[in-house]
Amino acid sequence: MLQEERIAVVVPAYNASRHIDACLASIPHYVDRIIVVDDASDDGTPDRLRQNGDLRLVALRHSQNRGVGAAILTGYLCASRLGMDIAVVMAGDGQMHPDDMPSLLIPLLRGEADYVKGNRLGWPGYQRIIPTSRLVGIRALSVLTRLSTGLSHLTDCQCGYTALRLRVLDRLPIDRIYPRYGFPNDLLNHLALARVRIAERTVRPIYDGQPSYLKIHKVALPILGIIARGTARRLRTQWLRTLADHLKYGQVSSPEAKPGGGGGVAGGGGDPSLWPNFPPPRRSPGEVPA
Repeated sequence: MLQEERIAVVVPAYNASRHIDACLASIPHYVDRIIVVDDASDDGTPDRLRQNGDLRLVALRHSQNRGVGAAILTGYLCASRLGMDIAVVMAGDGQMHPDDMPSLLIPLLRGEADYVKGNRLGWPGYQRIIPTSRLVGIRALSVLTRLSTGLSHLTDCQCGYTALRLRVLDRLPIDRIYPRYGFPNDLLNHLALARVRIAERTVRPIYDGQPSYLKIHKVALPILGIIARGTARRLRTQWLRTLADHLKYGQVSSPEAKPGGGGGVAGGGGDPSLWPNFPPPRRSPGEVPA
């Protein structure tokens, strides 16, 4: 708990037996609940979870593979039922560093945002860390997602390291959010339509040779379709809002404010002097200072 806010970490996991123990052990002590959603893994992930002794752990399992987005939503709903206020998403493959969690939490704790995304492209030397093919995809999909959602202040729309104020779930059509690859883009679209305050903070990119289950040729067209549908949804919603204002007030409303706010909402990693309640950052073995 931090500043009277109850914090959960949601860990979507699929065939993560090699990394799940280290991931769970790294989660900071101020986190109240750790909710792991096993998306029908067929390796040793369920066994690793059963053997874990962390009293904060809640292990859930999908009976069949439903996608990373579905696992995250399952975790969000569980955290909400457990009375948590904020949920941070950390993947079970160890690609999200726990020392970056304060950067995501601070805008929520200060009341500046309701959803915070990590930005790997703000980390010094990210070009040398992120594989070129991944980097091209991140940049291309981020440009399209910015155009689709109107969230022009976001840089890395594909980053899965996020923090959400859980009361926002009441404003989202949970059953209509795309559950597989493309989930981050569709979620951003729905958050923007709900006028949720969205911020971005710098996090480090980690690529240590973990196996990827992402097949570009299989997901590229579906993700582009999701972005296209999101664009149409946004334009339709804006038109209906403008029409409603015109009918109600007899004039067209001014352009709506960007959902993410601007100025202080988007930005970098935050002022470390504002982190008195967090333990000092640890450097991973072999990590080179930026």
